[in-house]
Amino acid sequence: MNETANELLKTVTDVDGDFKGAYNIRINGACASRQSTEHIKLETKPDAPGLVVTVDADTVGETVYVPACVTAGGVDDLVYNDFYIGENADVVIVAGCGVHSDDSADAKHNGIHRFFLRKGAKVLYKEKHIGTGKGAGAKRINPVTDAYLDEDSVLTMDTIQLSGVDTTERKTTAKLAENAKIVVRERLLTDGEEYAKTDFEVTLEGKNSGADIVSRSVARGNSRQEYSSLIIGKAPCIGHTECDAILAGNGKVYASPSLDAEHEDASLIHEAAIGKIAGEQILKFRTLGLTEAEAEEKIIMGFLK
Repeated sequence: MNETANELLKTVTDVDGDFKGAYNIRINGACASRQSTEHIKLETKPDAPGLVVTVDADTVGETVYVPACVTAGGVDDLVYNDFYIGENADVVIVAGCGVHSDDSADAKHNGIHRFFLRKGAKVLYKEKHIGTGKGAGAKRINPVTDAYLDEDSVLTMDTIQLSGVDTTERKTTAKLAENAKIVVRERLLTDGEEYAKTDFEVTLEGKNSGADIVSRSVARGNSRQEYSSLIIGKAPCIGHTECDAILAGNGKVYASPSLDAEHEDASLIHEAAIGKIAGEQILKFRTLGLTEAEAEEKIIMGFLK
């Protein structure tokens, strides 16, 4: 792996050095390194580029790393990863992506992930995206996530887009059985002419299933964001979707959280708030000796934390 790949991997996984435990490192569309453990198996997908990750029942406290990096323009990476999480397992999955271009050619990564959580399984899924490089080639990342949660299972998604991604379109769908829960925390930063689209669709099929989806974003420069979410309640359930956004410069945000209640005991809530940084917030930091630009940066980073 070259220096660019190492820097991207460190940024998107927070691992500085060698990976431990179960991992698959994907660079420019190919496997650079892979390791399974006693209870977590990573195998090549037989019918498409990508992985089949199998976590044994009752596996607790392990982390699976499946980052992907594109280090040059002209690479168009497509990967399909399937995750089968056994009963009562409790694991962390880290699947960040970085794209880099120093020339006029685009650098692209499209990742399609499917999660199958068996009864009582718990997964913390962490996904961090970044684009780097000084070339005119666009940096594009388009993740698709499909999740199927059996009864009593819990999927927590912590997704972050840092900076430098020219276009991204994220599509997430989930279907939940009885007592299953999904929690999503999305944080998104766009600048310049960047464009980001997020689309969630969660179907609460089982009794006492629940969804809590919160997106926080900042649109700087001339960037544009679109946020849509749909929670469908087909049983006694609880669902909440929320979009909070800050505009800076000429940034634009379009938010449309929506609900479909198909059962009389479905309790569903949606919220959206979009606005600029309040002047009194800037003033407070200015009294502490910060410039206006430094104050704005502090407020934005705190909002996205």
